[in-house]
Amino acid sequence: MGPAGASTAYELSQLGLSVLAFDKQVHPRNKVCGGGLSARIERILPADFKTVVDGTVYRVQFAYGGADSFIVEFPQPVAYMVMRPTFDQWLVEKARQVGVEIREDESVLAVQELEDGVEVATGKGRYRGRVVIGADGAMSVVAQQCFPGRRVRNIPALESECHGETPHAFQHTQTALISLRAAKKGYGWVFPKKKGLSLGVGEFVRGANRPKRSFEDFISHESALAGLSIPSPLGHPLPIAHYQANRRGHQWTGSLVRHRAVLVGDAGHLVDPLLGEGIYYAVRSGQLAAASVAATLRDPKRGLEEYEKNAEAEFGLEFRVASRLGAIIYGLPRACHWWAGRTFPDTYQRMLRRYCELLQGRETYQTLWAKILQRLKGPFGRS
Repeated sequence: MGPAGASTAYELSQLGLSVLAFDKQVHPRNKVCGGGLSARIERILPADFKTVVDGTVYRVQFAYGGADSFIVEFPQPVAYMVMRPTFDQWLVEKARQVGVEIREDESVLAVQELEDGVEVATGKGRYRGRVVIGADGAMSVVAQQCFPGRRVRNIPALESECHGETPHAFQHTQTALISLRAAKKGYGWVFPKKKGLSLGVGEFVRGANRPKRSFEDFISHESALAGLSIPSPLGHPLPIAHYQANRRGHQWTGSLVRHRAVLVGDAGHLVDPLLGEGIYYAVRSGQLAAASVAATLRDPKRGLEEYEKNAEAEFGLEFRVASRLGAIIYGLPRACHWWAGRTFPDTYQRMLRRYCELLQGRETYQTLWAKILQRLKGPFGRS
């Protein structure tokens, strides 16, 4: 039970509904994830989430070609770092505290829609309810069984945790590294934690899936990682928002609602197609879904489709713009980034700063795209 499931269950219980949640594992459990939360998540999480924050990033280093890099720094947080076992358990306990019944070590095997509800079969029994919410990740059983023919895709990512007795410079300076030179059609990251570093790579363009080679190149050639003993990485799929949903003229194809089934978070493929950020959208989609489910159960005339409309309104255009930016950033040869950074350093750094402001919630993809288009009217002109 990750951020999407725990957030949805918490909100539903707060709205007065009876909630039964299943988790195939027992908390705390390990989760392959960089554990980076964009600072804008402060707006949607209870204030005490900072009790489980493992590090705060105020400084971001962008590596874009050769040995070159830019550093942007802010007085306010850009991102919060968490260890997923601790963070997820905190969310689960929040849900328990408001009355959610959570059955751990109980996998969902099948979901059947009935005339007046749904039936969920696990290895330990059968249960009936009025709505089923799939918050079961990229390979969602609910999505597979209740949304036949749903067209989605995952991208490959690899992640490792490096712990050492001597603190790394990134820990001292509260710096995160984002490296475009780490992957041919994606990026690599290094996130500072209290006891070490989380690092990994993701490949975002179809046909360029070579994450193992990219990871090996990253740890071999990134100077910030020199001398570190880095364990073999673990792989996981990033269920990014489906590219066809991000093209102008195409209907939203997220397929988040079907009859009495609803998908949230990774199960709904609500992951940023540019950055691969998923936790913010997991929490927020859970909140939107809970509000719609509660309203529908009280007034069936409203319909669960309200959730899909609200998700499209809040995420749809953002994901379309993010996908467009990704096609540009990951589609350009790395030499182009090196040339742009060398030739127009002020402009390049301004764009990177705005990227960080997006993580802080001070920008959106739409406002960022508008500024890029304005600048392109007079290529790399004055601010």
